[in-house]
Amino acid sequence: MPEYIKVEYRIDKNGQVTETVLNGSGSSCTLATAGLESALGAVQKRELLPEFHQLTEIERESEVSLKQTC
Repeated sequence: MPEYIKVEYRIDKNGQVTETVLNGSGSSCTLATAGLESALGAVQKRELLPEFHQLTEIERESEVSLKQTC
């Protein structure tokens, strides 16, 4: 996970909030925004960027460890 996660928030004239994680990958994207999402209410729609499907360094290490023990 990067040292910090940059998240962009856009609020339209109807109050609809759109958030975009700009430098995260894997589950760090959803973990970084979970607190605010919870405070704002139910997520109506989620579109995952290609970066979400990239493994983080920790996830890569876990995958390697699992392969080595099998």
